[in-house]
Amino acid sequence: MTNIKIKDIAIYHPSNAVDNDYFFEHFKSRGDDSKHFIENILGRKSRYMIDNDDENSLTMAYKASKLVLEKSHLSGEDLDMIIFSSQTPEYLATSNAIQLHHKLQGKHSTLTMDTNANCAGMLVAIDQASRYMQANPFVQKALVVGSDYNTLMANPDEEISFANFGDSACAVILEKTEEDTGFIDSIYFTDSVTYSNTNFPRSGLSNAIKKNEEQSMVWIPFDGSIAMPPTYQMFETMLSRNNLTITDLDAYCFSQFSISNIKTIQEYYQLDEDKLMYVGDRFGYTGTTSPLLALYDGIENGRIKRGDKILFWTIGGGYQLVALLMKY
Repeated sequence: MTNIKIKDIAIYHPSNAVDNDYFFEHFKSRGDDSKHFIENILGRKSRYMIDNDDENSLTMAYKASKLVLEKSHLSGEDLDMIIFSSQTPEYLATSNAIQLHHKLQGKHSTLTMDTNANCAGMLVAIDQASRYMQANPFVQKALVVGSDYNTLMANPDEEISFANFGDSACAVILEKTEEDTGFIDSIYFTDSVTYSNTNFPRSGLSNAIKKNEEQSMVWIPFDGSIAMPPTYQMFETMLSRNNLTITDLDAYCFSQFSISNIKTIQEYYQLDEDKLMYVGDRFGYTGTTSPLLALYDGIENGRIKRGDKILFWTIGGGYQLVALLMKY
């Protein structure tokens, strides 16, 4: 049986780390005490933020891609597919994947495309790439790279974005294998009830360009707990059809949007703390790369090993839930 495994993973983030004190003072000057929300609900201590004109989602993606190719002892010539996932793409045309193909010196037969499923984007891209690779005998290796310049969207009037967002890129090499490992299954839940709550640019791209209107995100509050019942149902459906229970799994790489969401799922299932990967206190909320940063960190610190079964879960704006099951 042909399986699709994560051969290697690498990340890139800006060097500029900003701790909570900056945001406490920022919102204090506006008459708001944001300490409890930032520390206990979001679960932040620090985050990496672009602070110069030379970095953006494409430059970060290129650096992460170079790192993962070096780690895998591969070159651009080895790639049969390049997928770039971002909700803050540096270019709409030409595609960022095409530009990565050029920078990485890819071959002529490489399939390239940009995708955007907001914060769910990189999991969706890995899912779609894995399924496509299983169906196409001519695609052996794929580069999936996610990169969000999240702080570009941040609204300085709102803690939920300004104090929460961080910038990063993550790149993975997917590879066909006959080993008993890799992609197992995925499942989705979409309810577009909050489709207009987190738009960026806030008034649409045409107004941002034609009228030069304010572009930062305005976050219209909504009850995030509505995502929990379908999340539990997704987990149970996917695990059941693969003859697994949630306690059979070795690691959980969930959205790093807030520590409170992770704790809610942990408490519902009584999950082992050691199996939960949390990096949001150091990286902030990085959008499309969020659960993959958790995977990377788990591998680097030895908490995730080859053969481990991993449950990924995240949420994209609008909203869409994605869960993915893999054997690393």
